[in-house]
Amino acid sequence: MNCQKNKFLLNKKYAYLNCAYMAPQLKKVEKAGRKGLTKKRQPNLITPDDFFHDLNTIKMLFSELTNAGDKNRITLIPSASYGIANVVNNISLTKGDNVVVAGDQFPSNVYPWMNACQAQQAELKIVTAPESTENRGKIWNEKILNSIDSKTKAVALGHVHWADGTLFELIAIRKKCDEVGAALVIDGTQSVGALPFDIQEIKPDALIVAAYKWLLGPYSVGVAYYGERFDQGKPIEQNWINRLNSENFAELVNYRNEYQSGADRYGVGERSNFILNPMLIESFKQILQWQPANIQEYCKNLMAPAIEEIRSKGYYIEDESQRASHLFGIKIPTDKMDALAKALKNHKVSASIRGSFLRVSPHVYNDQRDVNKLLRAFRSIGRADS
Repeated sequence: MNCQKNKFLLNKKYAYLNCAYMAPQLKKVEKAGRKGLTKKRQPNLITPDDFFHDLNTIKMLFSELTNAGDKNRITLIPSASYGIANVVNNISLTKGDNVVVAGDQFPSNVYPWMNACQAQQAELKIVTAPESTENRGKIWNEKILNSIDSKTKAVALGHVHWADGTLFELIAIRKKCDEVGAALVIDGTQSVGALPFDIQEIKPDALIVAAYKWLLGPYSVGVAYYGERFDQGKPIEQNWINRLNSENFAELVNYRNEYQSGADRYGVGERSNFILNPMLIESFKQILQWQPANIQEYCKNLMAPAIEEIRSKGYYIEDESQRASHLFGIKIPTDKMDALAKALKNHKVSASIRGSFLRVSPHVYNDQRDVNKLLRAFRSIGRADS
């Protein structure tokens, strides 16, 4: 796969190694947004079918991307926290139950559980990463598996850790969840679109994905998959479009108790967005053309020489078998943090400091010039132990 920088409008003076923060916009996605913006100039041309056509296309494309099987298990959400809230609202917790999350996990998949556990006197088990860097990813996964017991009602985490890229062994975790009857709830915001995710293989009860990172979509839109566990659940929002037969505008005042089938009961109101939805469709089409496996391979090959050099200077990066290639962390000694931040700025490198790690998140728009800027920043601050 060749570099795809020409499909974006990035400033070539800067090395944008920060897709985990926010994806740059594809030219074709921007074009779709502009076209959608003009649509409302003449609202008389917007038909009832326009409220549903793009939604159906998005569900089909996301189903193809994740091998969901049934597109009707997919719906649109405005954010990861919204999608998680629907899950938490339909998980019954009682005193003594527990919910398992990974340490230093992104807040949107922690705060809702924290609130629910506090309200029901349940335990929130936060499984922290091991202190030692030796076999760190392997041991962390073992700790998560060992924390799941007969009182566990849900395991909520990402496919990769958002700060350092550690891969979580979701198939093994799914198996353990099945043994105790726990739900597996995945925030795929930092993986889906760049790392292969197979719903039929992993079998999550819910997969929640904000679109503005690895799905290369716009802000304030996301996609959610809800499995059979949530078929009869109660959504957090009561809107017109999540009720049965909402396609029939003439009958909307004939109020219905029944919800739409599948995941659409959990969809956000005003999800028929005539600007954001066409943009998301274009981003899905591009990702499906590239394929996540090829994105992983591109990032792996691009970053491999740089990772070797950075490691040779004493900086820790997780073993390749235990992390993703599109997102990985470089552990930075505390006394090097300020110098690194200045070096990144001086060499025009965009990457995120998260906790004790520099999070590097390349994509197919990056090239060797970008990598060289990152290396010059590290060369300027010296060895980790100097």
